[in-house]
Amino acid sequence: TGLPNRAFFEGRLIRALRSAAKAKEQVAVLYLDSDRFKEINDSFGHAAGDAVLVAVAERVRAQLREDDLVARLGGDEFAILLAPLHKVEDAERIADKIIASMDVPISVPGNTQVLTSLSIGIAIYPDHGATPGTLLNAADAAMYQAKRLSSGGQQTAESENPVVNVKHRS
Repeated sequence: TGLPNRAFFEGRLIRALRSAAKAKEQVAVLYLDSDRFKEINDSFGHAAGDAVLVAVAERVRAQLREDDLVARLGGDEFAILLAPLHKVEDAERIADKIIASMDVPISVPGNTQVLTSLSIGIAIYPDHGATPGTLLNAADAAMYQAKRLSSGGQQTAESENPVVNVKHRS
């Protein structure tokens, strides 16, 4: 995918949180998961799965601002760092753009096209956590809630316990 890994992401997130604390700014962490990745891998093979990961990475990157960071956390999971974040709605708008970018089929080996969608969880510093771990966990939990409600949706964590209290947007 050409994307940085989890360790690089967490290092940048630590620096962004320090900076945000000093400047009294917000930071958003978006946690993304491909809704059909296992099914695509099983049906079309690992080369198709790899092509999907590369296409998802390119499409996600195309929706971000220049200084935003996207990383592959592993498997079919990605994280985005939006720093600084001026309004929570900016994170939701970017998530909507990312979700919409998945509407176009992805070409995979074997002259085949597949469709996938992304479920996205959003956590905001300082509202949903003050450390990389709490923010990633809150965004991850919100992503799973989005996935349970509908494929290709987004959730914003509402509290430090995002599984209990979430807002659905799709």
